[in-house]
Amino acid sequence: MVEAVKSDPAPNLPHLANGIAVASGKGGVGKTWLSVTLCQILARQGRNVLLFDGDLGLANVDIQLGLAPEKDLGGVLAGKYTLEQAISRCREGSFDVIAGRSGSGTLAGVPSQRLAQISAGLVKLSPKYDLVVLDLGAGVERTVRQFAAMARTCLVVTTDEPTAMTDAYAMIKLTRMNYPNADLRLVINMVQSKPDGERTYATLRKACQSFLKIAPPLAGIIKRDPKVRDAIQHQAPLLVRHPNATAALDVEAVVRRMLQSP
Repeated sequence: MVEAVKSDPAPNLPHLANGIAVASGKGGVGKTWLSVTLCQILARQGRNVLLFDGDLGLANVDIQLGLAPEKDLGGVLAGKYTLEQAISRCREGSFDVIAGRSGSGTLAGVPSQRLAQISAGLVKLSPKYDLVVLDLGAGVERTVRQFAAMARTCLVVTTDEPTAMTDAYAMIKLTRMNYPNADLRLVINMVQSKPDGERTYATLRKACQSFLKIAPPLAGIIKRDPKVRDAIQHQAPLLVRHPNATAALDVEAVVRRMLQSP
């Protein structure tokens, strides 16, 4: 199925110089949780952070954070208010949020003109923040790849499940087809041990080298941690409910590695 996907037209994407996109080929790999935790760690380091929930169909950033925003991305897309007016504050996490709207369709169904306005709006907002984290929808839709490419760095999240690995590879392949300069890095999530994560990364890296002639760097390995599920169930950021959780320390390592890179 991947081979049948046509190349995108080559749009002139705005560049989000301080943007960190978080994407995945498959749902259920912890993409949104990672986005939220990244924002909380960055905020605790004294950085001013905005979290953009770009997953309209299955938007759940607000649910994970226990927020009930009056305005969301759905209203922005409907032309009711601006992107800046849709910003809410996550007081527990100390960062700003633009919530999506679950069940309102996906970015693939958004008219290109409106999508361009959203992209331009994010770029216009970005100087007010140290970092803008884009929580993108799962899958390899054209619009997901465009948002991934406009960010400074895109973290592609996967687990060691074969379907998750296959879909992560598809995400990398299809993004690089049209955006060869995209900075794509792999995060291996929910593994039993660091060696298990290293083996998963090695498998994906080998496939990318063999068929795509690229070697996406490893952004980090996050071990499976029951405290993550507990935090999500209680609609609380992990670092609020379990500040010393193993998974939190692993995400801190991802942040260090990401910020040290040029």
